[in-house]
Amino acid sequence: MPLKSYRPTSPGRRFMTTLTFDEITKSTPEKSLTEPIKRTGGRDNRGHLTVRFMGGGHKRRYRIIDFRRDKKGIPAKVASIEYDPNRSARIALLNYADGEKRYILCPDGVHVGQAILAGDGADILPGNCLPLRAIPAGTMIHNLELRQGRGGQVVRSAGTAAQLVAKEGEYAQVKLPSGEVRKVHMECFATIGQVGNLDHKNVSLGKAGRTRWLGRKPHNRGVAMNPIDHPHGGGEGKTSGGRHPVTPWGKPTKGAKTRSNKRTDSFIVKRRK
Repeated sequence: MPLKSYRPTSPGRRFMTTLTFDEITKSTPEKSLTEPIKRTGGRDNRGHLTVRFMGGGHKRRYRIIDFRRDKKGIPAKVASIEYDPNRSARIALLNYADGEKRYILCPDGVHVGQAILAGDGADILPGNCLPLRAIPAGTMIHNLELRQGRGGQVVRSAGTAAQLVAKEGEYAQVKLPSGEVRKVHMECFATIGQVGNLDHKNVSLGKAGRTRWLGRKPHNRGVAMNPIDHPHGGGEGKTSGGRHPVTPWGKPTKGAKTRSNKRTDSFIVKRRK
């Protein structure tokens, strides 16, 4: 999907690019598959600010996405491809043969009217969902389960795809977009193909206001603060902090390892770095 640029009628317009939305076929969501979102503004149930720089943004409703793909063996047709304000990928509305409607992440190359199927007997075609044991090695996949029956948890953002590298015993080896190779149980389901909206990564927001529309507030640099507010603050003139990057509370950041989940260490065949 190509990008649209604008005439530089103002400084904000000069570098702004947007997607053309050529593949969108319906402008309003399926009402039965939406629900309201309560905005937190980064605050917890006591009203305390726990996540900084969140707030504002456009009002929106959540689209209920079928990450589990648990309607096995029931054929469906793609009724429309829609915009979802809650994620970078596009979503596809499926009309099942039994009358039910569901949203899925729209893979690259899927079009309106295409037949989609989930289950062991499905063909290896974009949008179809199968267990890893039924998918040939080398296939590009997305919306991958890490636990059987839990639904797709990884490889869900626009333009991403993982590759099924090998199968050995009860586990398959999957190369994730980060470069990490991970063991996943053969009975876990994944969807064939690459997530659509490939040009999402090339969009230039162009101005600060467009970031505010997304619900992100300005991010303050530590080196611009006073010493009482941040460990990088203070000093005569402009300084670079004078120490390795830390959070406002003194914890190392920007590359410092934070992983401490030893329970799943054995599933990582090759680290991403």
